[in-house]
Amino acid sequence: MKNSRTKAPLPDVRRSFPAPLLVAAGLAVTAAVALPGPLAHAAPISLRCSVPDLVEAINRANSSPGADTIRLARKCTYKLVAPDPGSPANGLPAIASDITIEGNGATIKRDASAPDFRILLVDSGGTLTLNQTTIKGGRATDCPGFPDPPGLVCGGGINNLGILTVNHSRVIDNTATSDVYAQGGGIDSVGTATLNDTEVSGNTARYTGTEPSAAAGGGIANDGPLTVNHSRVRHNTVRVTANVDNFASGAGIASFAQTTIKYTTISHNHASAPGGTVRGALTNGIPSPGTMAVTDTVIRDNTSSAPDGTVLGGGVGSGGALSMTRSRVIDNRATAPNGTARGGGISIGAVGALTLDSTEVQGNTASAPDGGTALGGGIINGLGGTVTAERSHITENTASAPDGGTAQGGGLFSAVGSTTLNRSTVTGNTAGDGGGIYEESGTVTLNDTRVKRNRPNNCAPLGTVPGCTG
Repeated sequence: MKNSRTKAPLPDVRRSFPAPLLVAAGLAVTAAVALPGPLAHAAPISLRCSVPDLVEAINRANSSPGADTIRLARKCTYKLVAPDPGSPANGLPAIASDITIEGNGATIKRDASAPDFRILLVDSGGTLTLNQTTIKGGRATDCPGFPDPPGLVCGGGINNLGILTVNHSRVIDNTATSDVYAQGGGIDSVGTATLNDTEVSGNTARYTGTEPSAAAGGGIANDGPLTVNHSRVRHNTVRVTANVDNFASGAGIASFAQTTIKYTTISHNHASAPGGTVRGALTNGIPSPGTMAVTDTVIRDNTSSAPDGTVLGGGVGSGGALSMTRSRVIDNRATAPNGTARGGGISIGAVGALTLDSTEVQGNTASAPDGGTALGGGIINGLGGTVTAERSHITENTASAPDGGTAQGGGLFSAVGSTTLNRSTVTGNTAGDGGGIYEESGTVTLNDTRVKRNRPNNCAPLGTVPGCTG
């Protein structure tokens, strides 16, 4: 994974250039032994509201042994008007040691008239803890550590190659734009990243080229372990501009490694491409299956659109192992007017494995309004994956394709793979056929599950889902 950025484009992949991309000792002694003292910690550095002071403080921390803490002036805006001379793609010196920035409500932003650069780079040997700080307005121009092929752009606000922890902070209005490949409008992480009580909003990853390629992770993209707790990922965008075989994936989060999301809202994100393939606000495991665990999280009001292409999930597009517990996937929309909309709420890929436990999939829509194809208003398992639902509810979802289009599986569309619903409900869903469940092939197994009050019928074709009538 980490050494594959330069591989040639592959069909049905998350990007055209895939991403790269302690120790406690116990001593038993019988005589007096001189034990090593604790690591040295420099006294915290308290700053004025001054960019030169901030730059100097980071340089000093990088060159000193042990961990350092930098305290920003309360509610100051540190406005960056030029890139750092020693790290010209970044507004501040690269983080190369163990540094904590105590923001005290401060903002670090790129001035609107400044040349393009991201705000922060955490180098491969660096550790950054960012507290109560806003990172704003970064515009990435490179992809650190991966110069080939030229033109890759990653991490508009923060690029992390080391260890990053963001607490009680905001990463907003940052951009990664490229005519080769773009990823991580707000944050791009190859190392280990943890977000606690943090907002990631208004960020964009955009591919502007004319050859087949991709953009991924409008808010966050990660190729290393990612943990998101009690956070908000909203109003982010991933888009490609050319009507060729491009990919736009993960308007909120595009994850290609182990990911844990708890008590978080992922909402109002938008993914778009004129043609090609668009994947939902939350994506994982394409092409390399990763494991994603989502708990007590809401994924809502996200949109994915491809007028002449294919949409795989308005809310979630998963090609790896995904578990969702006590979560809600509600009011998301996949739209492909002349193309194919697959999964208004959730789309499961060929090697995907979705497990739902006490989770609600409600009010989602797969729409093809100009005569295209809409499959699975709530969930589609259409490429050979597996779906298992326990005590979960698939309700009030819609697959719609007026003007002579095809709309099947208002609640669930199943093809090739296997779907098992245990102690669950499929109710109040609507489609042209198979209002509750449309079983094209593969298997659907119902155990103590109610499929009722769907329109125009509960299951189709007639007799394909054992135990489903009407």
